[in-house]
Amino acid sequence: MNAPRGNRGWTSPLRVRRAVRWEHQAPAWREAKPALIAQALKRAVARPSGNWYVVGASREIGAQGRPYGRTIAGVEVVLWRSQEGALRAGPGACPHLGAPLRDSRVVCGTLMCHWHGLSLDGGPFAGWEPYPVHDDGVLVWVRLDPAGGESPLERPVVPPRPAPGNAVDAVFTAAGRCEPEDVVANRLDPWHGSWFHPYAFVGLKVARTPEDGGEDAFAVEVSFKAAGRLVVPVRAVFTAPGPRTVVMRITDGEGAGSVVETHATPLTAPGATHPRTVVVEAVVASSDRRGFALARAAAPALRPLMRRTAGRLWRDDLAYAERRWSLRSSGRFPG
Repeated sequence: MNAPRGNRGWTSPLRVRRAVRWEHQAPAWREAKPALIAQALKRAVARPSGNWYVVGASREIGAQGRPYGRTIAGVEVVLWRSQEGALRAGPGACPHLGAPLRDSRVVCGTLMCHWHGLSLDGGPFAGWEPYPVHDDGVLVWVRLDPAGGESPLERPVVPPRPAPGNAVDAVFTAAGRCEPEDVVANRLDPWHGSWFHPYAFVGLKVARTPEDGGEDAFAVEVSFKAAGRLVVPVRAVFTAPGPRTVVMRITDGEGAGSVVETHATPLTAPGATHPRTVVVEAVVASSDRRGFALARAAAPALRPLMRRTAGRLWRDDLAYAERRWSLRSSGRFPG
């Protein structure tokens, strides 16, 4: 009989696994049906977003007393924090003569334009109207109703996450020449993992798809490479709760409950000839191991490593998304 969870002796999360040579893997192309991926994507983009877009990491907004600027769906946005830490957001052009407010300064919680000193406290002023904004503790969201064109929601649909006091989070961002749907399609194709990322994954098996009924999700069994033949086996589920979001949740194995949220935020307006999309990926890791408290204490040192790992994967996955957009835009996409 297994001992109760709290009384178990320490066990290593690592396992020894001999990976087959890359070219000797079982081909995945028969299971990765283009129609299956396309239908999952179609359902994802039909889900409501309430016009909410992910901007970036919560800890980056207001860092060092500077405003944060980003163009979202062709709309220039500026964000900053009040003296009490409350989030403020609005158009990125000064209502006086159009100066870029992202280059201005925040003084005692007030945004001061660097062209002529016009001050904004976050409330309406001379035609400048604030945007609804939400800070979920990991990511910051802004609501742009004209750009989104949907019925607005009071709050964004934030996926369930581990409790903040029992997790370590890191946020990675990168931009590519594609549209949000190309990023989402990449994440709704779990079959490419061991083939396209052999340095990170081994033995990936898709155990369930939306075709199998039940949850509209892809369940996978996969081992994350640690070092040499040492791996960490897990079971994970991919879901798309919104049109620009895919969530991977570890359901069994080391770090059960941990999530990787991939958000695709368009930088350019819909229908742009040369679209640009920024990937904002939040990794929220947790563990019931006693030693995980040390990981939380070391979070500032761990975050760069977590971002570096995500960056290596997204170097490849953005190439995938960009290639998909190139084929779609030229009418050559086989799906």
